[in-house]
Amino acid sequence: MLGAVFVAVCLTVGVSDGDTIKARCGDPGAYEEVKVRIGGIDAPEKRQPFGQRAKEAMSDLVYMKSVKLECSKLDRYGRHVCTVSTAADGDVGLAMVRVGLAWWYRDYAREQTAAARGLYERAEAQASGAKRGLWAEADAQAPWEWRRASRATTSE
Repeated sequence: MLGAVFVAVCLTVGVSDGDTIKARCGDPGAYEEVKVRIGGIDAPEKRQPFGQRAKEAMSDLVYMKSVKLECSKLDRYGRHVCTVSTAADGDVGLAMVRVGLAWWYRDYAREQTAAARGLYERAEAQASGAKRGLWAEADAQAPWEWRRASRATTSE
């Protein structure tokens, strides 16, 4: 049984959206399936502009591939919060920020190393400056703002 903090090499068997995956860890027949929230990023929600593109990009990076999970905690939904990397693309969260399909999630920056914070901050500035992905939209709305607005609209 995997705890909240662990490092493992697993197989990605599902992609929920641009920042959430499902992975199988352990030996065949005795594996554990874990839901993983990619640490350091927030990708557009499925119904939000660029949400489907973010999910597709994440799928291209990890689906049915071996990934290294470095997990630091469980979030309030019971997902493992992990740095996820592949042999081909390295840090998957950073890759998503670089292509402009995720925001660097500054609210959780303290959970990253100083080096990672610098990489993510530069990647986001470069993607924004080059108008890559969601940054091509003049009024790109961060997922946390979109969720807040959606909750306000549905509760009225």
